[in-house]
Amino acid sequence: MARVSFEDIAHSYAGGEADESSYALKPMTHSWEDGGAYALLGPSGCGKTTLLNVMSGLVVPTRGRVRFDDRDVTELPTEQRNIAQVFQFPVIYDTMTVYDNLAFPLRNRRVAAADVDQRVRAVADMLDLAGDLQRRARNLTADAKQKISLGRGLVRSDVAAILFDEPLTVIDPHMKWQLRRKLKEIHEQFRLTLVYVTHGQNEALTFAEQVVVMHDGRILQVGSPQELFERPTHTFVGYFIGSPGMNVLSAQIDGTSAIVNGHEIPLGRHFGDLVGGETAIGFRPEFSRLSSGEEGLPVRILRVEDIGRHKIIRAEFDGVEVNAVLPEDAEIASDMTRIAFDATAVHVYRDGWIVDSDERKAQGAGG
Repeated sequence: MARVSFEDIAHSYAGGEADESSYALKPMTHSWEDGGAYALLGPSGCGKTTLLNVMSGLVVPTRGRVRFDDRDVTELPTEQRNIAQVFQFPVIYDTMTVYDNLAFPLRNRRVAAADVDQRVRAVADMLDLAGDLQRRARNLTADAKQKISLGRGLVRSDVAAILFDEPLTVIDPHMKWQLRRKLKEIHEQFRLTLVYVTHGQNEALTFAEQVVVMHDGRILQVGSPQELFERPTHTFVGYFIGSPGMNVLSAQIDGTSAIVNGHEIPLGRHFGDLVGGETAIGFRPEFSRLSSGEEGLPVRILRVEDIGRHKIIRAEFDGVEVNAVLPEDAEIASDMTRIAFDATAVHVYRDGWIVDSDERKAQGAGG
C-alpha cells in the first residue's frame, strides 16, 4: 500500500499545448493517504475515470507528477505500479474455474502454491464464492462474474492501491448493498487503500470515509459524508449531495441578514462586505419547515410527496423551486404558506463558493 500524490496534475486528450478549457482534468494537487477508503463522486463526464486512469497508469497526464510515497511513477506503465483495478464490466477468464481466476494474479507473480490457496479461499469466503470455486466462470451469473472480478482485485495483499471504476453497474440493487458492505468490512479489516468511482451518491456515502466530489474536471470538495451534507463548500456539492439537494437562492448579503427578493432572512452570523461576484444563500431541505406566520419566505406549494419515512414539500418561490423535508407525522395546515429555516444552517456563497462568516474567520477555521 502507498500514499498516492498528484502534484499539479492536468490532462487533455487533445494533446500538445491544449487550451486549459479543453482539459478533461483541470490542474489539481491532491493526496490519497495510505489505507484510506475514498469515493470519486460526480456526474458522467466530470473526469472521474480519467483521474483513476492517471493513477493506474493507463493515462499519462499532460502535465504534473504522480507519486506513490516518494517514488515518481508518472511515466511508469500499470504493471510496474503494483495497482489492482476493477472495471465497470467483469474482466475474467470464462474458460477458467472461479478458483483459477482468483489465483491467476498470484500465480503470475510466482507466489507459493500454499499461499495462493490460502489467499484464494479467504477472498472466496469474503465474497461468498466458496461454493463456486470449482465451477467454470462462463456458467455463472453477471453478479457472480463481477464478484470474481472484485476478488481478483482483492486477492493481492501487497498492492499499492485497489481502484474500482463503477464496479457494481451490472449488479442488482440488493447485491450492490451487500457488496458495498462487504468491501467496507474488508477495508476495515485489512486497511487497503481503496479508490471507488461512482456517479451514485448513495454508493459513495455508504462506502467511503472520504468522498471526493468532482465537477467539470475539478475537485470541488473532499470530506466525510457528514461534512459534505452539513457544509458544502460549493453550491454544486450542495445540489449534488442530498435528495432533494440544497436550496440555493440569489441574495444580497447585509451583515447578519440576507435580502432575497425583498424578504429579509436572518443569518445568525455576521458577514463582512462582499464586494463583486454573485452572492446567494444555500439551505438544506432537512433544516427547513413550513410556517403560518411571517417567518421565512412566502411560497406556493406545488405538491407533497409522502415517501414513508418523511414528507417532501415541493414549493415555488419567485419562480425557483424550494424544497422542505418534514417528519412523516407532520401536519400541513392550509395556512402554512411560508418556508422557514434554521438561521445557523444557512450558508452564504459568492460565485458558487462558500464564504466564511466573520466569527469563523476569527476562529481560524479556514473553510
